[in-house]
Amino acid sequence: MRDEQGQTLAPHVGIWLLELKKFNANQVETEDQRWLKFFKDGERLNDEALPDWMITQEMKQAMSTLSTFSEKDQQYYQYQARQEYLREQRTIQSELELANKREEAARNREEAANKREALALAEIERLKALLAQKE
Repeated sequence: MRDEQGQTLAPHVGIWLLELKKFNANQVETEDQRWLKFFKDGERLNDEALPDWMITQEMKQAMSTLSTFSEKDQQYYQYQARQEYLREQRTIQSELELANKREEAARNREEAANKREALALAEIERLKALLAQKE
């Protein structure tokens, strides 16, 4: 990396493209291979029982960092799962309350219809009685 005058900003900086699927070394022989294997297999490693190729200070630190990120990811996914559960519960509760309101409204309409029917029957009986008195 260079500045506008062409001077090197840092001698150890670079951009690396790694095709991890193509890396298939069974034995680690170089530091580059160690990092490639870590990038490829790191999440499957047990940080309490590391393989021999991981026993360096840098690899222990990298594994510690990976574990920290993994824990944060797990906490994030647990949080998201809790939020989704709460959203579903609120939706279910809202739908239940709406169904109860609709059911109550239907009962009220039915009761009103029954009252109107009873009043109509009572009026018919009253009219029949009046008619019977006139005859």
